[in-house]
Amino acid sequence: MRLAFVLSEIGSGLRRNLSMVISVILVTFVSLTFVGAAGMLQLQINQMKGYWYDKVQVAIFLCSDGSTAPGCATGPATREQEDNLRKLLQSPAVAQYVNDFQYESKTDAYKHFKEQFANSPIVDSVTPDQLPASFRINMKDPEKYEIISETFSSQAGVETVIDQRQLLERLFSAMNAASLVAVSIAGVMIICAILLIATTIRLSAFSRRRETGIMRLVGASKMVIQLPFILEGVIAAVIGAALASGTLWAVAHFFLGGVMSKQYPDTAFISPGQTLMLAPALIGLGVVLAGVSSLLTLRRYLRV
Repeated sequence: MRLAFVLSEIGSGLRRNLSMVISVILVTFVSLTFVGAAGMLQLQINQMKGYWYDKVQVAIFLCSDGSTAPGCATGPATREQEDNLRKLLQSPAVAQYVNDFQYESKTDAYKHFKEQFANSPIVDSVTPDQLPASFRINMKDPEKYEIISETFSSQAGVETVIDQRQLLERLFSAMNAASLVAVSIAGVMIICAILLIATTIRLSAFSRRRETGIMRLVGASKMVIQLPFILEGVIAAVIGAALASGTLWAVAHFFLGGVMSKQYPDTAFISPGQTLMLAPALIGLGVVLAGVSSLLTLRRYLRV
């Protein structure tokens, strides 16, 4: 009997305040979408780190015409200097940190440059002689980059030693900043959601003040009186959270999996299944927001 009464009260409250309930659903949807977007960015960052950190290389760029590094005082790297660097890479002291390495000539560097900037007019203004030759090293442990840098930076014929992780860290830093922006916007929207839920519950309680007064007179418990109002807010928040979860899944499936993965086949993007891992957290957050907001509002305005 109580269950039927609670359900009828919930249905009555949702019908009476339909516009406000829709507003709660929408603002909860938007706010939790931003929260989920921040979570998706973190998942993507972790995915890319795990993928790219195993593939990054340490590049030892050799001296070329116009190099001003201390190791290039004698001019472009000679064949003898290149052989000395190759022997040093194969020495036991260095080989223990190296999986393998490849030599990239100026011609190879120019070929890769043209592939990378195929649609840029800069290709026509660059010649093979302007690009340095290099040794590309795959590390056993990328964290040992400093050992390679210290060993080769002072060698004759070496212009500079670059760890590609430094370039990736800039990208990840930008993505982390975007994640913080999403969280900040989500925080503002969550405050809006809390205020809207409180307003909705307050209006619902006001419109049913006669019914709640009668329930108090007949000895109804606080739980029976408050539960319909709380569940109204929770239902609206859960619907908003479910919509936010569906939106994140659609972004991962259609945009990341359907568009971005085709344009950037060498990049590891998160799967739609990974975004669904965020759904329980989003729904749980929506329930907590609605439940706490509703309970505090009822204690203040319903006086039961």
